[in-house]
Amino acid sequence: MKLVRLATWNIHAGVGGDGRFDPGRVAEVLGEMEANVTALQEVEHHDVDGADLLDYLGEKTGRTAIAGPTLLRGTRHYGNAILTDLSVLAVNRIDLSMSGREPRGALQVMLDCDGRRMQVVATHLGLRPGERRRQVRHILDVFETGGAQIEVLLGDLNEWFLWGRPLRWLHRHFAPARHLRTYPARLPLLALDRIWVRPHTAVAGLRTHVSPLARIASDHLPLIAELTLPEC
Repeated sequence: MKLVRLATWNIHAGVGGDGRFDPGRVAEVLGEMEANVTALQEVEHHDVDGADLLDYLGEKTGRTAIAGPTLLRGTRHYGNAILTDLSVLAVNRIDLSMSGREPRGALQVMLDCDGRRMQVVATHLGLRPGERRRQVRHILDVFETGGAQIEVLLGDLNEWFLWGRPLRWLHRHFAPARHLRTYPARLPLLALDRIWVRPHTAVAGLRTHVSPLARIASDHLPLIAELTLPEC
């Protein structure tokens, strides 16, 4: 069997629970996780040792860095990203923005996972229930036309209503997934960060990544899913 590790983490623009911008801590936590695919949210452009923050994290982890900005503010872009050590076949950036609300988006990446096509959608959804309903419907339409052998949705869904329609729709498509508390990092109360996989039988485990550094490096804890896939 082949083990594939997925992760999602809202890095809070590299600012930790102590209010300090410290990209080195973020890179160290990513190194602790050793994920093959990591979705990042709230990735903001900062110059770190002469490199963009995302490029810095990619170099430190030895992963390909794929940007999915949703806010373009001069040079200080902000949004989603993916780090991966799998082969990248295609990249698509999806606009999920609604008028009058903070711009939102999803980053769709097709990966080669041991000879299988893995469709990964990383996102950070809106704060209002109406936003999330429309955004989840859009994302599910994307999966309906993906044609991949493995489908993955992961990110900060901002959905704390466990009985809400967006979660019910996602459970229907992917099968129900466990919810683990990730926010706030010091004393998690809310399950804002989620990972869904189809086929769900591939998921061997789901856990938060809890370490002394992860508790302080961001206001969210990372979430990790481990997949086991038959050898091709």
